[in-house]
Amino acid sequence: MGLLQYISSRVASYLMVLLIGLTITFFLPRFMPGDPIDNYIFELQSQAGHTLSPEDMEKLRETLSQIYGLEGDLFSQYVGYLERVVLHLDFGPSFSSFPAPVIEFIMRALPWTLGLLAMTTLISWTLGNLIGLIAGYFHDSKAATALEVFGILLYPIPYYIVALVLIMLFGYIWSIFPLTTTVRPGPLTYEKIRLIVYNSILPALTIIIASLGWNILSMKALSFANKEEGYVTFARLKGTPSRKIMTDYVARNSILPQITALSLSLGAIFSGALLTEIHFSYPGMGLLMRTAAGTGDYNMMYGTITISIFAVATAALVIDLLYPLFDPRIRYR
Repeated sequence: MGLLQYISSRVASYLMVLLIGLTITFFLPRFMPGDPIDNYIFELQSQAGHTLSPEDMEKLRETLSQIYGLEGDLFSQYVGYLERVVLHLDFGPSFSSFPAPVIEFIMRALPWTLGLLAMTTLISWTLGNLIGLIAGYFHDSKAATALEVFGILLYPIPYYIVALVLIMLFGYIWSIFPLTTTVRPGPLTYEKIRLIVYNSILPALTIIIASLGWNILSMKALSFANKEEGYVTFARLKGTPSRKIMTDYVARNSILPQITALSLSLGAIFSGALLTEIHFSYPGMGLLMRTAAGTGDYNMMYGTITISIFAVATAALVIDLLYPLFDPRIRYR
């Protein structure tokens, strides 16, 4: 009964987060100054080199309002927006690439972001916890102190600073990796996979380094505290090998808060990944957001932000639902 209650509460929180995120995404741009339809008509007139008549302008305005879901009062627009997004994942056509639908651009960019984010999060979380465990368990050694100092130095550095440093070192000074991601469209061959991996090394390294510091410091503190617990002392007095104590006693009890912290930090990691993509012109959601903001493509911004909310909230839900596998207290409550 406890497990069922745990799952239902997590799913309810997930749905609430999605509703709040979609609501903010809908209302926030509408409270900003300016009218996207007016901006679009002005851009069309500038490109055409002549001014439309009042009748043609009104017809164009009505047509654009219908296409972009801006007709009717605010509430009817909101209901229509939720229906299109939730039921059909329809964000309408792109302003800057009319009449191509926004979802086509998102489906091309999303695999790049998800692949980069999944790989780097797994590596940084696993590596950071391993380093922190060793530093906390062997806290008296000089190597453990050096590992802790390494984590302290990495922790306050933001993603964009790490990206700029790596660009300067490996893009300009040594020229080992490309500054921008250049992968031609076409079938997925061995050569193309190799090129994707090669172009993704610097963005991936940026996210790993920027995420490593907190994992090291938090795991070090947890493992150091758990090392002094009574059950660990009892196991040591029984003659349990030191490696078994570190892995089966200290690590298993220290990892639970780290799983929770990972779920809570996914939003920050995702934001850092988007900034990293912009710096390296990586063809993911971050670059798509920057392009949409630069061209005033409201539908594209709606789509990218909404899909980002879905992705982060769903990843957090999956981690929460997997949590009982690591914590038997939830399974047997």
